Amino acid sequence: MTELLTAVYEGDADAVAGLLAAGAPADSSDEEGTTALYLAAVLLGDVRLVRPLLAAGADPERPGGDGALPLCGAAVHGGTEVVLALLAAGARPDGRESDGWTPLAWAVRNGHVPVVRILLEHGADPSLPAPDGTLPLVAAAIRGSVGTVRALLDRAAPGRTAALAEARARRDRDPEAELRAALLARYDEPLATRTRRVPGDDGVTVVVELLRNGNLVASDECGTGHAEIAALLEAADRTAED
Repeated sequence: MTELLTAVYEGDADAVAGLLAAGAPADSSDEEGTTALYLAAVLLGDVRLVRPLLAAGADPERPGGDGALPLCGAAVHGGTEVVLALLAAGARPDGRESDGWTPLAWAVRNGHVPVVRILLEHGADPSLPAPDGTLPLVAAAIRGSVGTVRALLDRAAPGRTAALAEARARRDRDPEAELRAALLARYDEPLATRTRRVPGDDGVTVVVELLRNGNLVASDECGTGHAEIAALLEAADRTAED
């Protein structure tokens, strides 16, 4: 591992700045192809490290060793400052990873409303589907993210009929029970579960975790705004008919 990668991994912004000033290549990567920028933007999510790397010429479009893009990774984790820095440096808001995911699809999938809005404001196309063909508006309805649905409707995102069907199908269901059953089905062993209900600007998110001897094994989460989303989409349909 190069000195620059080590400094980034340790989160040492001063060392990163010093090494870049001394001529260290901003696009340094390890033997697996992970660049200093990808490490800073995705694995650490630290804009203090991202900005000097970009200023020194790191390529915001260069994927990691597994084909993942820095902007997509930042969108997964909801890092608004990192997302803004990458976009300002020229990262494409609709850049596709090797497996077909876009930054917007990732942000919608994970319910990161501020990142969804930022990407849309920078020209992300709300009609581009995820690799499985699911449109962003439909994915937002499935997740139960009211804020994401609002942001996409503001950009005339397609898929209202399918999104409404998904929201209606889920508004009276028990997200905790469904998440728990889906997680437990992945493992052929008895595991403990823990549920958290996390309030936020986008409503309450249900988080279900699987535990083995008290240690986290896996988790999944879902919003609880399906009834409100159904009402929003029904209102949008009425407006379109008028």
